[in-house]
Amino acid sequence: MRSDFNSYKTGLRAEFIARMFLRLHGYKILCGRYVTGKNTNRAEIDIIARRANTIVFIEVKSRPTLDAGWRAITTSQAARLRRAAETYLMKQRWLGGARFDVIVVCGWRVYWAKNVI
Repeated sequence: MRSDFNSYKTGLRAEFIARMFLRLHGYKILCGRYVTGKNTNRAEIDIIARRANTIVFIEVKSRPTLDAGWRAITTSQAARLRRAAETYLMKQRWLGGARFDVIVVCGWRVYWAKNVI
């Protein structure tokens, strides 16, 4: 049980670092840990941010290496994230641009890949 708690805290830390990183780059954080409908095979979107006329859905991974961060995003997870994002955009009646980014936090280093999912 202690291991799960440490993983949870590590994830919260990575999301905090990612939010600060995005704010420093001019993004407004709209939502954190957005979940669409329980038991609907949807996903949790770690961060939803906006800059100008683009909403950005961000998946945050905390891993020891960048490669491990990339491998942590599976095809099925990416599909669930897309469906969750579509639900969010429909609820908001958003007509602007949208994209998926991934932020991998390795220690204190932040790697940001835009428009990748």
